[in-house]
Amino acid sequence: MATKFSKETYLYWYELMLLLRRFEEKAGQMYGMQKIRGFCHLYIGQEAIAAGCMTATNDDDIFITAYRDHGLAIAKGISPNACMAELYAKATGCSKGKGGSMHFFGVEHRFFGGHGIVGAQIGTGAGLAFAEKYKGTDNVVLCFFGDGAARQGILHETFNLAMLWKLPVVFICENNNYAMGTSVARTSNVLDIYKLADAYEMPGDQVDGMIPETVHEAVERAVKRAREQGGPTLLEIKTYRYKGHSMSDPAKYRSKEEMEEYKLQDPVETTLTKLKDNFGVTDEEIEQITERVKHQVEESVKFAEQSAYPDDSEVLKDVYAEDDYPFIMD
Repeated sequence: MATKFSKETYLYWYELMLLLRRFEEKAGQMYGMQKIRGFCHLYIGQEAIAAGCMTATNDDDIFITAYRDHGLAIAKGISPNACMAELYAKATGCSKGKGGSMHFFGVEHRFFGGHGIVGAQIGTGAGLAFAEKYKGTDNVVLCFFGDGAARQGILHETFNLAMLWKLPVVFICENNNYAMGTSVARTSNVLDIYKLADAYEMPGDQVDGMIPETVHEAVERAVKRAREQGGPTLLEIKTYRYKGHSMSDPAKYRSKEEMEEYKLQDPVETTLTKLKDNFGVTDEEIEQITERVKHQVEESVKFAEQSAYPDDSEVLKDVYAEDDYPFIMD
């Protein structure tokens, strides 16, 4: 069977998605053991978005997202070690142990958060795009947010200016059906979120987010438009999270039947099936990937547990840009 994408691309997607899945499962396990504290929002079920976005962008393109950030951070290149250490609040974490689950950060990897305030990253994402345009680069910003953030005022203010200034930004709504535990239908008359772009004459599209192929194709089109100075695009990528909104959410607002229906679309499993059926990938090859991923995740836990907590002297650092800010009291 002919496919548009190569065997190598499918292998990359599969290994990346499996790594994100196993990392998040381990994070959930460690949270249950109280090794990880505070808020923790898992990406399980949404991995195809990260995979498709990675193959449709360049290394210098910027990602910025909300607090369900583990998957995108690892996809963008932040090591599982640094991510797990951040969950453990250790000094070796990607935010020096000060950000926790919701505030992963990696400037060198062009990953700008991890933002805990709902919708805050939408304006910041456009600001990053403005900076890239101002500097005359060819880089594009992918700005991710959830369906709940689509009701925030900052989205509309940002869309207006992004179109007016033709900023190189792709707005990506990861629509997993529930803003915390509230469906879109209970909070909006507009059920197809991509149609919000119409008010600003911004291109918009609705995308199947359960397979990396369609994500790649949609993001590739939007990124091409942005690079050619055509301005922003809104992509509503329809996905589903298999866990609750956060670790404290029992997810009683959805039925077992709904969950089982979406599990049939599990992006990790469907990509594995395509690898076997379309490319003849053997069980031995898959086992090698499985072991590689297992080792990375186990190593991340070992690294986090052996790392030190931040020193007390760190408490006032990284709060203000000025090292000698005069209003910090010793």
